[in-house]
Amino acid sequence: MNREKTVLFAFRGDPICFVHVLLNGIDLYERGRKGLIVIEGDAVTLVAKMSQPGHFLSALYGKAKELGLFAGACKACAAKLGATEVLEKEGIPLIGDMSGHPSMGGFMAEGYDVITF
Repeated sequence: MNREKTVLFAFRGDPICFVHVLLNGIDLYERGRKGLIVIEGDAVTLVAKMSQPGHFLSALYGKAKELGLFAGACKACAAKLGATEVLEKEGIPLIGDMSGHPSMGGFMAEGYDVITF
């Protein structure tokens, strides 16, 4: 396992699950490791909620965004679930080099370990 580069693929749209993605992404960064987050599946719909002041994840989301931890969000899922506009407004790149979906293999080819949530 490469202890220098990790990408966290978040699929679930459950904010209680997503909090762990944010916490771990920030933790990796604070430990001096390259840790990125890719938002996939139902999780693309969370950005609209987390970006609102007062949401219980807004501070963690803001910190992760400020640290540049979001590698991107699934282009296909964002289109299907109506999240494209919010993601673009939030500056989270839409990525999809595998039929509109982010490729785990692409990150692995760049030396990243992949963890899914």
